[in-house]
Amino acid sequence: MKLYYSPSACSMAPHIVLRELGLPFEAVQVDLKTHRLADGTDYYQINPKGYVPALQLEDGLLLTEDAAILQYLGDRKPGLLAAPGSMERYRTIEWLTFISSELHKGFSPLFNGDMPEAAKKIFLDKLKNRFALLDKHLASHEFLMGKQFTVADAYAFTILNWKNFLNVDLSPWKNVEAYMNRMTARPKIRETIHAEKLAA
Repeated sequence: MKLYYSPSACSMAPHIVLRELGLPFEAVQVDLKTHRLADGTDYYQINPKGYVPALQLEDGLLLTEDAAILQYLGDRKPGLLAAPGSMERYRTIEWLTFISSELHKGFSPLFNGDMPEAAKKIFLDKLKNRFALLDKHLASHEFLMGKQFTVADAYAFTILNWKNFLNVDLSPWKNVEAYMNRMTARPKIRETIHAEKLAA
């Protein structure tokens, strides 16, 4: 498999999961400004959407979108995604959807340097409401699904980690902050951070 990624982007989530599961893969970095690979290949020729992540499967097919890729990887090897048909699986998908629609899409506009501060405040205020919901849940859960780290945690960590690039202070939400500390301590997450050259 080939994972097309960009450092610190949402593609970090499947990058973490691939390492957590010990699945063989090749990481191919995409320059999202030029939409080219290191060898000059036009990324649009690989993924017409132009963004990451994209996962090229062994048969050459391409899979895109975090939630789809994470579920695909979770089904490749037991451990990070509950069995089909189980309520635990639907709850994990529920979290993946929440992260995608509420956190991911809430943070994304804040990266736009042309956005007026008043508009950024609207997005940030909405995010704060989502942080409060997450904080309440994490008061009684080590991970999103309880005691077990899942694909949803890889996605949540990736998006919440954007706080470091946007100066978003999570300290008012102590349970979220503690969760991020637990996640950062995971060996495979540290390994991914180093692989993406986000830490020395």
